[in-house]
Amino acid sequence: LSNTVEPNTTDYPDYSYDYTQITTPCDKSEVRNFTKLFLPIAYSIICVLGLVGNIFVVMTFALYKKAKSMTDVYLFNMAIADILFVLTLPFWAVNYAAEKWIFGDFICKISRGIYAINFNCGMLLLAFISMDRYIAIVQATKSFKFRARTLGYSRLICLVVWVSSILISCSTFIFSESYSHSINETRQICEHRSSKGTKGTMLKLLLLGMQLLFGFFIPLLFMVFCYTFIVKTLVQAQNSKRNKAIRVIVLIVVVFLVCQIPHNMVLLVTATNIGKLNKQCESEKQMAFAKYITEALAFLHCCLNPVLYAFIGVKFRSYFVNMMKDLWCLRYKKYKTRSSRISSDTYHSRQTSEIMSDNVSSFTM
Repeated sequence: LSNTVEPNTTDYPDYSYDYTQITTPCDKSEVRNFTKLFLPIAYSIICVLGLVGNIFVVMTFALYKKAKSMTDVYLFNMAIADILFVLTLPFWAVNYAAEKWIFGDFICKISRGIYAINFNCGMLLLAFISMDRYIAIVQATKSFKFRARTLGYSRLICLVVWVSSILISCSTFIFSESYSHSINETRQICEHRSSKGTKGTMLKLLLLGMQLLFGFFIPLLFMVFCYTFIVKTLVQAQNSKRNKAIRVIVLIVVVFLVCQIPHNMVLLVTATNIGKLNKQCESEKQMAFAKYITEALAFLHCCLNPVLYAFIGVKFRSYFVNMMKDLWCLRYKKYKTRSSRISSDTYHSRQTSEIMSDNVSSFTM
């Protein structure tokens, strides 16, 4: 009897478990029909507006408005990040229009990797902009000498931001892949692909957590902290420009929250649902609709950055108008000489002005 081999139940299929798994696939044809029409149009508009606006910002900084503060350097880098980001959108517009990925594995890795790098980089730069504004306005009595000394380090800070964004996004390059996927029909897709099971689920949760942390919560924390004290300082200050500066701050925070909160809430819900079984088909479709709509809204933020951080300012706007005139008249060299002399005189005269007035003015540019 001791040699009797007991039946190994693992040799037989657990039909009760398999029946819960082998269910009718959720038909998401409504979602596909929606994304086929909505996303190519939305991504195309965002790409054109974001490309034009941010190219003008880069040209204005490069040709006319030399960076005189850390915020200027951050704005220049953020515009570059936004340009690289919107350049990936045409691939995704074609992907959703064709309902399949047609660009191969290499372009899949590059487009998803560049998207991740520049999305994280742009959000981290927003956090540094708010911190620089805090130093300039709240710490006004110390800020002039401090910011003059640290201006040389702003490029190093930007380099650290870019390197950090690349390191955070390494997993996106590694695990993004173009492969055949079959639910209702077999088609080629470009998505994150990891091993199935617990390790794959944990990796997806880790990547989502990093995206939420660096793409939303860190910038939000910095912005709320810094801009709260900035508004408080401006309210107490007797300055004619304070009301405009406060309106700009409120507008920046509101636009950031409106664009980013819905998408990041969807990501949070998605993270909590990873690995769950027996999901309701209707709830899956609702989450899919919410994901694509809020994602397009979040992407729209890169179009609004030039307006909020550059064109809304009187000084930057005047540089932009002059640049457009010079483009029209084709008088680059003449204007650059004149603009350089005027900018130098303005910079030296600004050093002798009231510190608080200068800092508020620098915020509204």
